[in-house]
Amino acid sequence: MRFAFPLIAALAAAPALAEETPLTLSEGIAATLNMPEGEGPFPAVLMLHGFGSSRDEVGGMFAMEAAALAEAGIASLRIDFRGFGQSGGDTGHHTVDRQNEDAEIGLSALLATDGVDAERIGVLGFSFGGGAAIQLAAARSEVKSLVTWSSVGDYDTDFLQSMGQETFDRAADEGIVGLDLGWRTMALKDTFFTSLSQHNILAALAQYSGPFLGITGSEDYYTMYSTPMAGAAAGADVEAVVIDGADHIFNVFDADATSAEQVITLTTERFASTL
Repeated sequence: MRFAFPLIAALAAAPALAEETPLTLSEGIAATLNMPEGEGPFPAVLMLHGFGSSRDEVGGMFAMEAAALAEAGIASLRIDFRGFGQSGGDTGHHTVDRQNEDAEIGLSALLATDGVDAERIGVLGFSFGGGAAIQLAAARSEVKSLVTWSSVGDYDTDFLQSMGQETFDRAADEGIVGLDLGWRTMALKDTFFTSLSQHNILAALAQYSGPFLGITGSEDYYTMYSTPMAGAAAGADVEAVVIDGADHIFNVFDADATSAEQVITLTTERFASTL
């Protein structure tokens, strides 16, 4: 069965950058480290991709963001969650809990990286990865700045909207369900679906008191969470930006990719001013 997700319609690889270093973290997690020129120590950003995606993200937006951050003197580490991209594991074991564990592994690796200032760490999450970024920021005091792109707002509600009750029921009855996302196929066990209702994103935001910027597109389903998220965040430096005319992936494949460029600029400026 094929599903229409408001998540990611297609993936495109970005060209490798000279400053990038491929890494393999614990649990076989593939990652890319991008360091600015100079000796440091540098502020740094952990980047968490969306559902079914990988660490360069749709249209190479994370690779482009990493390059923009490096140009601004900010290091970054972007990871493939287990079962996605080049990481080990399979999607059958994917749950919200395991995604959060992978985010923790990524953060620990970034904190231990030579040339990184452990006192100036930010997190960026896209779509489903936005939920992981929010929960990581709530759980770890090392996170000093948080930015989300098109973030999920309620795991259970949003995946019901995307997949339909029939998919949840099949997973419960058969223990596993195969999905065709349009750009890849995958299998998810019932443990994934049961994990969705066990995490509250808005409640996690209420536990995070640092700077928060949420960016969405006006044509995206997840824009409905823009105001509630800004209201839930505990910090004083909170901003919600809605890009007029932009979809879930900020029209990155349009010939005129100004929305995607605007998102990258806003994000880079935000981390530069808060880290």
